[in-house]
Amino acid sequence: MISRSVFDNISPLDHRYSLRKEEFESYGQYLSEKAKVKYQAAVEVALVKALAKGDVCSQAVADEIEKAAGELNVEEVYNEEKKTRHNIRALVNCIQKRVSEEAKPYVHFTTTSFDIVDTANAVRYKEATEGLILAILKDLLKILMEIALREKDTVQVGRTHGQHAVPITFGFAVAEYVSRLGNRIQAIKLAGNNLRGKIAGAVGAYNASHLFFDDPEKFEDDVLKELNLEAATHSTQIVEPEYITDFVHSLVSCFSVLASFSDDMRHLQRSEIGEVGEYFAKDQVGSSTMPHKRNPINYENVKSMWKEFMPRMITQYQDQLSEHQRDLTNSASSRFIPEIIVGLLSSANRLIRVCSKLVVDHKNIEKNFDMNKEMIVAEPLYILLASYGHPDAHEAVRRLTLEAQENNSTLRELIKDKDELKPYWDRLTEKQIELLTKPEKYTGIAAEKTEKVVEYWSKVLNVDLD
Repeated sequence: MISRSVFDNISPLDHRYSLRKEEFESYGQYLSEKAKVKYQAAVEVALVKALAKGDVCSQAVADEIEKAAGELNVEEVYNEEKKTRHNIRALVNCIQKRVSEEAKPYVHFTTTSFDIVDTANAVRYKEATEGLILAILKDLLKILMEIALREKDTVQVGRTHGQHAVPITFGFAVAEYVSRLGNRIQAIKLAGNNLRGKIAGAVGAYNASHLFFDDPEKFEDDVLKELNLEAATHSTQIVEPEYITDFVHSLVSCFSVLASFSDDMRHLQRSEIGEVGEYFAKDQVGSSTMPHKRNPINYENVKSMWKEFMPRMITQYQDQLSEHQRDLTNSASSRFIPEIIVGLLSSANRLIRVCSKLVVDHKNIEKNFDMNKEMIVAEPLYILLASYGHPDAHEAVRRLTLEAQENNSTLRELIKDKDELKPYWDRLTEKQIELLTKPEKYTGIAAEKTEKVVEYWSKVLNVDLD
């Protein structure tokens, strides 16, 4: 058994971003090299079970091979591969060494390597989706839901193009990410459940299995049922690559949502904004030279991780191309898909930790809102003037805003002095005037929409809010 310090590893995923023991172990259950070999052995077992059901071999042979496959270890298979220069042949040899002469012929019977490789990957990514990926993302979603509901009435200035727009609430801003993440969770679940396998032989035409089965597609189904998989509608030596492409796309697009959220939270921590803050430990250091700094390192880390893994989607698109019935141009690149999953989950777990302690500075939110609260009533003012028949209300209010900025006045003060506008002002109702004098009330249905979004996704994804 190879034993070395985690700090001798090359990938930062191992020596830096997966140091938490419980996270590393949960990732490894599906995504480690050990897990990959385990799942490949499980496909070999499913194969021989189906052979026994079809009376090609005895049940005793199937039981013997299953026992042998369960005794394998990854180091043994890798040592064998040094001799064979072929990973699946090495796996097969290691199983055959443990079984009787009667059982040996039925290990890997009628199959090609990528019957095993593609099917094993489909099984482990499907199971990782249900047992790992969705659970972590739902934990993060729940925290965002709780923040959204807690801050649904916290008035915040909306921002478009980096400029103050019209009022929203902070809960409404977070509800955007509840919805986007909910959609991505749904997409990951769909794509993960739709991963397919194959037991169709060297070129996908069932050449070998047809020697023994009148209906080799039924035999393929029998094998895949043992693994809770369906067959691809067509295969060559490999499964149609679009299934795994859709799966990886769902992961990467979800990663983009996490990066977008992190970018928003990072900007809201700017010194001149200061509306949210990360929890800062007692001994934590923000800068090696500026002791006063408290950097938004967690949100920056998520964006940085996204920058690393998002471009790998291009590689996945390139892996859709395979010459004729198959070439080897995806054999190395496809091995890195687990890293994309770990990158996503590492960032999701980071956000779970930081968002569970998110600090909202209500005083700064109010201060920032007050900066331009007299100007943000320009929208309702122009719309109300138009509703009372003003022929060019937008231009009238635009000129009014310029004058207000120049004279440091309010729009409602100026409008009363404008002969052409005063008649429209006099027609406003008390409720409309209150809206213009108290712009914090101009939030539309932000609070109600926040509640609806949270309620919808909690029901769709079965997220229990205490």
